[in-house]
Parts: sequence; C-alpha cells; structure tokens
Amino acid sequence: MNTSASVVIKYGVFTTIALIAYFLIIKLFGLHTNIWFRLLNGFFMAFGIYSAIKHYKVVSGIDFNYINGFKVGMLTGFLATFVFALFMGIYMFHIDVAFMNYLLKGWFDDVSYGGGILVFVIIMEGLSSSIILALTFMQAFKNSTKVLQN
Repeated sequence: MNTSASVVIKYGVFTTIALIAYFLIIKLFGLHTNIWFRLLNGFFMAFGIYSAIKHYKVVSGIDFNYINGFKVGMLTGFLATFVFALFMGIYMFHIDVAFMNYLLKGWFDDVSYGGGILVFVIIMEGLSSSIILALTFMQAFKNSTKVLQN
C-alpha cells in the first residue's frame, strides 16, 4: 500500500474512533442532546487531519508537496466523516430512535422528514470542515518557495 493511503486509513480510523468515543461518553452523561457539545467534534477532526498531514510530511520527506499533503488531510477527514456518519445512522435508526426524533423536533415542526436529513447534515458538516481544515493546516506545512535573503 502506498504511503498516502496508509496514512489516510490510519488517521481516518483514529479520528473516527475518537469521534465515536466522544459521542458515547457524552451520551453516558446524558449530554448528547446539547448541540454545543458537537463543537468539540471539530477539535477531534482537526487533530486527526493535522496529525495525518504532519506524519505524511515526515514519511514522504523531500517528495512532500502541497497537493499531496492537502489530499491526505482531506481524505483523512472524508474517511472519518463517512464512517462516523455510518455509525450515527445505525445509532439513530436502530439503537436510539428517540434521539433522532428529539433532534428532528428541534429543527422541524413535522418529523416526517426522516432521519436521513440528520445523516446528510453530519456528512456535509464533516466534508466541509475537512476541506477547510486541510487547507488551513497546509499553510503551516507547505514548503516555502521563497529564498531567504541576507
């Protein structure tokens, strides 16, 4: 397996595990319905993407470039997003349907829209934050083309 794919899988799975563990911990304390706790998902995603790009830069050495670093960060976030959305879909549709209905009632007067909209929102939030975080972190990791002058 090539280096970028192994980094993406390793850190994508790590990020997914962190997101799922965080959700289950706040569920344990009954805080999973508080929307403000979802903000911390961004920190887990940011840490996973940052770590993936950093690790990829180390293992690729002089072959590291902006595009490949960006792809590693973005794909790490995408993998974590889709696996987490799969987990949340299973959780909301099969384990805790009351949680899904609670969230839907907070957004719509009619809950007949279905829980698919919630999974869609999770995917859109994850994909957009992955792109933004990867672009942001690549500003720190990119190789400078400017020559230092005395």
